[in-house]
Amino acid sequence: MDVNQPKQEHLLALKVMRLTKPTLFTNIPVTCEERDLPGNLFNQLMKDDPSTVKGAETLMLGEMLTLPQNFGNIFLGETFSSYISVHNDSSQVVKDILVKADLQTSSQRLNLSASSAAVAELKPDCCIDDVIHHEVKEIGTHILVCAVSYTTQTGEKMYFRKFFKFQVLKPLDVKTKFYNAETDEVFLEAQIQNITTSPMFMEKVSLEPSMMYNVAELNTVDTAGGSESTFGARTYLQPMDTRQYLYCLKPKQEFAEKAGVIKGVTVIGKLDIVWKTNLGERGRLQTSQLQRMAPGYGDVRLSLETIPDTVNLEEPFDITCKITNCSERTMDLVLEMCNTNSIHWCGVSGRQLGKLHPSSSLHLALTLLSSVQGLQSVSGLRLTDTFLKRTYEYDDIAQVCVVSSEIKQS
Repeated sequence: MDVNQPKQEHLLALKVMRLTKPTLFTNIPVTCEERDLPGNLFNQLMKDDPSTVKGAETLMLGEMLTLPQNFGNIFLGETFSSYISVHNDSSQVVKDILVKADLQTSSQRLNLSASSAAVAELKPDCCIDDVIHHEVKEIGTHILVCAVSYTTQTGEKMYFRKFFKFQVLKPLDVKTKFYNAETDEVFLEAQIQNITTSPMFMEKVSLEPSMMYNVAELNTVDTAGGSESTFGARTYLQPMDTRQYLYCLKPKQEFAEKAGVIKGVTVIGKLDIVWKTNLGERGRLQTSQLQRMAPGYGDVRLSLETIPDTVNLEEPFDITCKITNCSERTMDLVLEMCNTNSIHWCGVSGRQLGKLHPSSSLHLALTLLSSVQGLQSVSGLRLTDTFLKRTYEYDDIAQVCVVSSEIKQS
């Protein structure tokens, strides 16, 4: 074999172009005052420029659209679209053409070709076109590998491929905070920041709860005409701006009794975020399952079911308490009520509540009165487990506003 023989040129040419939306034309306005040397020349040139907005020529943003001049940025959650064209540059018919497009990421290799069948023949000056789409789900380096194989008229099998590398960037920064309420409700605050260089239209930010919870979105305000977003009619998020979304999760009825005794990490759900950018290009992200550490209540949990906001001075009022056994053993409980300087309990202290099995609850209706006006704290409940001789103290359970009866009636 002659080592100096030149490498045979391929009969086919491969071209790859990313498909993106066009952008608005931008220009830099050049103007001056009429008393300057150019006079009105610059202003007239701007008015005659067909790309400027009539009546607002000094704006940088024009009214024409321009095709993308470079590959541009690709963000996680967007759809990567590309146009692949194989053209026969030769003067002979090429047979058995197979075009394959793969996307190589850091963790996997994906086949994006619409068809895996070979084209029987390709005549001179003809082409094979294909459009591929892929929703980007990984951050980092991606390589588009385009491979072409074919057979010449002489029966020789030819093969070549090209590589196109691009980076996938992170569009949003999502942070979450959990707040545990005494009523077993969980409040989730999601902080979403736009870390791209262009504004975003936030089409949807919703929470898909786990099977244990029902969710209520707290991002709207009820008006006479319906509900209105707290962020206004146009929910645009400017670059580097942050927006807070709030959700309330309540245990479903079948899980409500067990909600107070759940320990360890629990799954809350996941956020579903949909946005639009340049001329309506759509992106979507779903977070992984959000988890929170369930609050620890010890062996016995005491919570208030009902309590009035305002009560009369020196007049009895009723409250309802819920006692839950959070341990793994049966308890035999005794209830003691200790008076404070302002709160006085009505009833028998030291009464037996009976046996309470693990994960079980009981409700108590209690009566008390206050001898001092103002905001008073309900305190002084004691629960004693006679099996282990262990006493659980509950102070500052809740607050009530104590007013004079004359003030409340007026």
